Formats: sequence, C-alpha cells, structure tokens
Amino acid sequence: MKLYMHAAACSLSPHIICRELGLDIELVQVDRQTHRTSDGEDYLAINGNGYVPALILDDGKVLTEGPAIVQFLADSVPEGAAMLPDVGDIRRNEVQSYLNFITAELHKPMVLLFNPIYSSVHGEVRALISKRLTWLNGRLAGPYLTGDAFTVADAYLFVCLNWSPWTDIDLKQWPDLHGFMARVAARPKVREALQAEDLEAFDADGVYFAPHAYLASSGRTGSPVRP
Repeated sequence: MKLYMHAAACSLSPHIICRELGLDIELVQVDRQTHRTSDGEDYLAINGNGYVPALILDDGKVLTEGPAIVQFLADSVPEGAAMLPDVGDIRRNEVQSYLNFITAELHKPMVLLFNPIYSSVHGEVRALISKRLTWLNGRLAGPYLTGDAFTVADAYLFVCLNWSPWTDIDLKQWPDLHGFMARVAARPKVREALQAEDLEAFDADGVYFAPHAYLASSGRTGSPVRP
C-alpha cells in the first residue's frame, strides 16, 4: 500500500496506525504547492481534492479521508480489533464518535488558524476550539480517550493537538490532554512514525513535533526523534 502524506499533517494519523499494526506501507510525499508526488505523479489525479491523506491499496483502489482510512487499516488485520472493536460492539461506536468529533470540532477549525484568509475570525475560532478542548479534557476515560486501549481515535487526536503551538493554543490549560500527548509521544511505534517523517521535538516537554524547515522558519530549534 501507498500512503500519500505531508510531514506532520493529518496523514500522520494513518501512518501511526500502520506502524502500530505492523502494516507494510510506502510513504509518498506530496508537494503542497505543485501537487506533485515524490515518485513523480500528479497527486490531483489520485485525489482530486488535492489534500492528504490518500491510501492506494494493493489492488489499485484509492481510499481518502483520514477517519475512513484508519478504520479500514484497523479492520484489515485481526490485531486491529484492539484499536477499533468489531461491528456490534458499542466500543466501536464510541471510537467512531470520537473520530467524528475530532474531524469536525478540532481538525477543521484548527486548519482555519493556519490560513491568513480567515484571520479576521481567528479569535472566535480559537475560542470555539478552547471550548471543545475543555469538554474533551473532562472526557478522558483513562490514559486514552476510551480507557486503557490505544485506538485509532487517539492517533488522530494526537496529530491534531500536535498543531497547538502553531495555532497559539496552550495545551497546558488542559492538564489531562497535555498528559495524553506525553503518553502517546512515548509509544515506540509513534516514535518510529515521527522519525520516519523526519520530525523534531522542539518544546521543553518533548511532546510537540514539526519538520526542521518549519521550525527554522519560526526561529525555533528542535532535536531529532529517537525510537
């Protein structure tokens, strides 16, 4: 399978799931400006929306949208039931509920904060995100969203919250979420994914990660991730 991605983007979520499940995956970088892939393809011919992630299966089928991709990956191997319980198990629906919440209430609003076009409403968007994070901070059922098991929703949440320093959101206002970030960042397979995308830890707690070029452009320094 091929996973089309940008470093540290939402495509990091299915990348982490592949590592956690031991799935063989080829990472293909996509240039944000030209939409050309690192292996010379026109990404718009693969995903006409132009954004990542996209997953090309061994039979050539293309699957897009991160929440759908991570569920497919978890369902593709027996071990995936730990990360996404079987159909008919209410815990599966709980994980899916969090996937929907993250994509609608965190992912999309946070993306707006990266775009200067929406600068006039950034304050309102940030206030909305803060409200959602306050709710989420009180919902953690254990070390992870639904309890002791690391699920596909946890990988997605980790990736979105990793953008906090770039959107002027201080996650330390929500201690449980900040602790969540540290726990996920310490997982060996998560660290493998971070290293494979050449991401660097750049804050004192070592729970936020970004590409070197992105850090350099903002005057920050980082240290490479070691599994």
